[in-house]
Amino acid sequence: QVQLVESGGGWVQTGGSLRLSCAASGRAFSFKAMGWFRQAPGKEREFVAAINLSGGGTSYADSVKGRFTISRDNAKNTVYLQMNSLKTEDTAVYFCAQGSAIVTMTPGEYRYWGQGTQVTVSS
Repeated sequence: QVQLVESGGGWVQTGGSLRLSCAASGRAFSFKAMGWFRQAPGKEREFVAAINLSGGGTSYADSVKGRFTISRDNAKNTVYLQMNSLKTEDTAVYFCAQGSAIVTMTPGEYRYWGQGTQVTVSS
C-alpha cells in the first residue's frame, strides 16, 4: 500500500510563490511516475504536471508552463511542485498522485492519491 501526504499549501497574494511537497511511503517510489493535479470548487480535477522515474522527463499543463516546476528526490521519496507567479485562477486543492512507469496527464492512469492541500491565491 502506498500513502501520499501533501504539504506546503496556504494563502498567497497574486505574483507570489509556494512550494508543495508530497511524501510517499513504499519502496516503489523511484519506479513510478508522479503527478500533480488540482481541483477548484465546482470544477473537475485537472492535470498540472508530471515527472518520470528519473526526474529527467516532465510534462506541464499549458496554464502553468513557465511558472510551475515539478521535481523529485528519490532518496527522500518526495516530489515537489514549485509554483511561481501565482494567479487567482491557480486557487484549488492540489493533489499528488503516483502512476505507472510512464508520464501521463490522465487521472485514471494514477493509482494512488494524496488527500490534497489547499492553495489560495488572492489579489
